[in-house]
Amino acid sequence: MKTYLGLGSNLGDKKGNIDQAIRKIATVTGEVICRSDYYVSAPWRFESEHDFVNVVICVETALQPLELLHQLQRIEQEMGRDHKSVDGVYADRIIDIDILLYDDLVIDLPELKVPHPHMKERDFVMKPLNEILG
Repeated sequence: MKTYLGLGSNLGDKKGNIDQAIRKIATVTGEVICRSDYYVSAPWRFESEHDFVNVVICVETALQPLELLHQLQRIEQEMGRDHKSVDGVYADRIIDIDILLYDDLVIDLPELKVPHPHMKERDFVMKPLNEILG
């Protein structure tokens, strides 16, 4: 199955964080088929002096959606992210990995919604996604 993932970082070596996450994703989820360029964006829905670097990748995976989510959350934790956003409260983060699309599935579970419910509101997702969708 093809899945599109959005990655972002606004702390430390942002590009390095994203590249490290992509390497980890490739080892546990499947082949990274393509990736976008880096995009720099201001924080979305919270104040910070740290801009984000964002990338979208396409991965061919055999993992089911919830398995994929749990693997991505494990990668985030390994890289130093201690918690996800709660009730729409966002904060600076070393790495953020979101499932944007998973093949043509529509998923509406408490822990996973696909397509990602906010992706169309976010230029930092749509620009790199459109780049690799062609």
